[in-house]
Amino acid sequence: MHFVRTGRGAPPLVFVHGFACSHEDWRAQLELFASSHEVVACDLRGHGTTPGRPHECSIEHYGGDVAALLANLELPASILVGHSMGCRVVLEAARLDPQRVAGLVLVDGSRIGSGDPAEAEAAARAAIESAGYAAFARKFFSDMFLAPSEEAERIIARAMRLPAEIGTALLPRMVRWDAENMDRTLAAVRAPLMAIQSTYVNAERKRVPLQKGETTPWLELLRAKAPGARIEVVPGVGHFSQLEAADTVNRLIASFSPFSIPAR
Repeated sequence: MHFVRTGRGAPPLVFVHGFACSHEDWRAQLELFASSHEVVACDLRGHGTTPGRPHECSIEHYGGDVAALLANLELPASILVGHSMGCRVVLEAARLDPQRVAGLVLVDGSRIGSGDPAEAEAAARAAIESAGYAAFARKFFSDMFLAPSEEAERIIARAMRLPAEIGTALLPRMVRWDAENMDRTLAAVRAPLMAIQSTYVNAERKRVPLQKGETTPWLELLRAKAPGARIEVVPGVGHFSQLEAADTVNRLIASFSPFSIPAR
């Protein structure tokens, strides 16, 4: 597993990227928090510069990899920060090794699979096969941004470089994990949890921005399964709020209870 590690100070912050992304999405957070805390960001299997084979790419494997990274680096109890698919990964890592987790921050998470897990996985695979992976992935990522930009084009282009055999294996497994494990994994969380939410996928399967005061089925699930969760809405930006609204996201992470993480 490729990772970057810098800074000193506790609690450490460990950043986990989303589907078809990489540790580079956390550059604004690494730059800020390395001045006061140990920070780690990794590339999951098959992403960035970490090798991976399609059959190894799943939330279960990724959660195990992150839990193993915490142990191998001998980190004290850490705050795990996940974006999108990475929200699932940090939840899985916390389930596997809760003693190493001091808190969880979920950045624009979601639940995209429900009902029978096998049926949910099959439906996701059929949708990808019907469109063709390249067309599916381009639309999937284009919908994550409210307006065109150089940053959006860079992220879309990077997503298109994820090997199709990994994308077509991983995304349906992620949907299955949501249907099979999301409820019980959230209910098992004992560490403080904060959700930083900027978008949601509506009933028409379109990603739309979230406004202050609005709620979604995902946020209601968090409230039901993790009653103490802190929920913060970042309006007016797309799915990559840690890049599009870095100052706001950094401020929220810095204020995350029970730790006060100094921000410049």
